[in-house]
Amino acid sequence: MTSIAGTSQWEELVTSALLGTDRRTPPDVVLTPRKDPPVALLDAAAVHTVRRRAGLLPAPAAARPEPAPYDARPQLPAPARRRLAQLLADRSAPSHAGGRRGTAPDLTELLPQWLAAANEHGYQAPPTVLPALLDAARARTDLRPQALTFAGPRGLWLARLNPEWKFALRGASWGSPQTESGGSSVLPDAGDAEAVQRLWEEGLFAERVALLAAVRVRDTGAALALLTATWATERAEDRLMFLDSLRTGLSDADEPFLEQALSDRSRNVRATAAELLSALPHSALARRMAARAASCVSLDRSGDGDAAIGVEAPHECDAGMQRDGVAPSPPSGRGERSWWLGQLVEAAPLSTWPGRLGGRTAQQIVALPVADGWGEELHAAWCRAAVRQRDAEWSRALLGAPGNPPETGPGTSSLAERAKLLATLPDGERAVWVAKFIAAHGLSEAFQLLGVCAVPWGEPLGRSVVDALDIAREAGSYPWSFSGVMGLAERCLDPAEASRLELLTATPDETEGASPGAGGYWSEAFQRLVSTLRLRAAMRMELGGVTSPTPPLPETED
Repeated sequence: MTSIAGTSQWEELVTSALLGTDRRTPPDVVLTPRKDPPVALLDAAAVHTVRRRAGLLPAPAAARPEPAPYDARPQLPAPARRRLAQLLADRSAPSHAGGRRGTAPDLTELLPQWLAAANEHGYQAPPTVLPALLDAARARTDLRPQALTFAGPRGLWLARLNPEWKFALRGASWGSPQTESGGSSVLPDAGDAEAVQRLWEEGLFAERVALLAAVRVRDTGAALALLTATWATERAEDRLMFLDSLRTGLSDADEPFLEQALSDRSRNVRATAAELLSALPHSALARRMAARAASCVSLDRSGDGDAAIGVEAPHECDAGMQRDGVAPSPPSGRGERSWWLGQLVEAAPLSTWPGRLGGRTAQQIVALPVADGWGEELHAAWCRAAVRQRDAEWSRALLGAPGNPPETGPGTSSLAERAKLLATLPDGERAVWVAKFIAAHGLSEAFQLLGVCAVPWGEPLGRSVVDALDIAREAGSYPWSFSGVMGLAERCLDPAEASRLELLTATPDETEGASPGAGGYWSEAFQRLVSTLRLRAAMRMELGGVTSPTPPLPETED
């Protein structure tokens, strides 16, 4: 082994080499009468390098990793395996956002849809694609839930061996928890108390989240007992994610635990606990918030006799309000009293208001004038409450008629908030509302609303989108301003629409006032739409084990 003296000489040699022999004379033991200092330095460095390497002790062999767990899910059909390999290979292709040209489908945008369809069939990921799949999920957070479900227990096993894939170890579970007899999960049977306790105490975070979900399905009390036993020793970010997992299957049985979490040392944990409790209309917190909000909002008949809503916002944010999740400090540019009022109304059960406001329905309440300019604040808070409580009746009232201009709607003019309200409605009703909105206002305002509609779009939504695109095409507008909607259409239109869209792939004659060359752009856009719809149909057939009648691997753009 290299001696201390040898180490010291090596360090002196390195210093002389870095500074140069003119500025730093090499050690005396290196210099000889017959050699120039630079040559002597290099010779000595060669000797010392061999000596250092020869003196190194070999490191002990690392323990071999345990074999990957067995995955009993069915294997992908061969055409689907080839398709997946193509989609993963294309994920690094340059983005063509905005005015994308060409007629080839954008395979990068089809990968999430392919993964969702593969998971619906319950297929396992081929081992050879797991590295590329985990790389794709590392680069795109939107892929992670579906990618980790598809990767399964083998993907989690592999992620332990590469620090770049550590996101998978703290992400969501890889799918519906199953017993060991089912073979597709490393989770124990939720009824095996000893195995459950062992995994809860020793497992990775992703395993513990999946385990909590599995036990929760079987026995809510047992799941809460697990969580309570280790709650005080969990990290704040883990406590927050465990709390967030309670959203699924949230019930009154969770209230005692969530009430305790209101006193947590983490502000984010306290806020999440308060939000979950406010979604339980019979919880003590919901009753407290209802009493506070009702004291601020009432009927006002002091005017000319017509009913109106009067508002007296809170004058302080006391300790009780703060414990129940009311943030005392408003964001910049927001008044304190309006900030506190909005939080109280948002957290109060919507069932508070019919009795408080003369027995009126949600639609009648929303239509009432609000005194002293508080209408926008009050309606915005009701919008947030309807979304939080998943109340379709209040969402309909706050959305109003789709034909009304957004700025004159009864609830909110924000398209983002309207999209959240729409998400509380049944799929069919949601699609009809958006179709009527597009018919009245066109596509320019509809992008966010389309994003919450169920896929594939059915009638009349799909037809309304295509008709609006055709109108823009006939008007000679450039398709670039519709690229977002066109991209959604490629992913969301029913593939059966491909044949009907063939007529729109022809280049239209340029009309007076049309943008130069717009017809060619529209022709390419509709050709790409048709080819993408046909590719989606082929993907579905391949995943179903049916040989596609269309070319399985279309060429992509450079």
